[in-house]
Amino acid sequence: MSVRLNPAVLPAATETLRQQVRDFVSAELAAKRFLPGCDKWLGGFDLEFSKRLAVNGWLGMTWPKQYGGHERSALDRYVVTEELLAAGAPVAAHWVGDRQSGPSLLRYGTEQQKQKYLPAMASGEHYFAIGMSEPGSGSDLASARTKADKIEGGWLLNGRKIWCSSAHRVDSFILFCRTQPLSDDRHAGLSQFLVDLKSPGITIRPIHLLSGEHHFNEVIIDNVEVGDDCLLGKEGDGWAQVTSELAFERSGPERFLSTFPALVALLKRLGQDADRGQQLVIGRMVAQLRALRGMSVSVAAALDRGEAPNVEAALVKDLGTRFEGDMVEQIRLLLETQPEYGSDDELDRLLAESFLHMPGFTLRGGTNEILRGVVARGLGLR
Repeated sequence: MSVRLNPAVLPAATETLRQQVRDFVSAELAAKRFLPGCDKWLGGFDLEFSKRLAVNGWLGMTWPKQYGGHERSALDRYVVTEELLAAGAPVAAHWVGDRQSGPSLLRYGTEQQKQKYLPAMASGEHYFAIGMSEPGSGSDLASARTKADKIEGGWLLNGRKIWCSSAHRVDSFILFCRTQPLSDDRHAGLSQFLVDLKSPGITIRPIHLLSGEHHFNEVIIDNVEVGDDCLLGKEGDGWAQVTSELAFERSGPERFLSTFPALVALLKRLGQDADRGQQLVIGRMVAQLRALRGMSVSVAAALDRGEAPNVEAALVKDLGTRFEGDMVEQIRLLLETQPEYGSDDELDRLLAESFLHMPGFTLRGGTNEILRGVVARGLGLR
């Protein structure tokens, strides 16, 4: 086996789209509708901003028009997400649904499910969270203990999920759970359900970051009844669904651009006054950034071809999340700074945001240790 990261080039037509997004971002900034920040794809929740993106046709971009989408390419979508991340825009509200829940519904959902959720997601009227990780399980999703027991006309759900970003503010999540007892095949007997987060029996408890921010949650599922129409795909296909979904979650530009606004602020601070040593460090960072971007575009092109680049996506996430943490540490060492959360100085504020969010970079979406195992298996090394 091998890892295939075939070079991919963004079509020339995407440059027109890129300029449209830049013009939109400039207008938003001029109107003071948002303040650029680091890691805003996870912590920057703004329903109205997401709805304005939807008006421009930038949600559900790759989905069929019959489901509210725009039938554009994955590379078109890549350009839009790249520009929004580079600007530090507040895109967290729609991020999970647009990135992975929607594609999962398209691939595995029934016609009824697609009609119910996808048009509302594409118009910025319905939002999703992730219901994968559990206390005591972490990245080992196959050890999930949340269960669904068959009852007349549906299922009875019980368990706990953790690190559910924005679950307290969005409408639904896709719940990964066990529908059959654990067997020798740990990946068998797992399924996914579409669950309304306002359902009776759902309790959402906040998990605060070091900064005091609240976007993580623990979700407790206590005797929640759902109908048969809430089962995503076939019972027992949950593991195949999740691994397919993770290719979308792990490969995007958010895995190396979370702290990019801090690099932009550094260049603004230095202007033309960077000395030779600073230039060398910045050059190395930009070269790494360029390489990671090329890898990420390659995965986006593979997804556009209908492939499942799970191993390649794991590699992008491992390298990318380490880079975005290393980058802010390098910036801190380049010049005298006073990182301060909420500071009026842009660079100091962005560095503080980055440092406080940094512990999660190599954890969310699967720890780097787990990802290296995925890559090793893909190369036939284990």
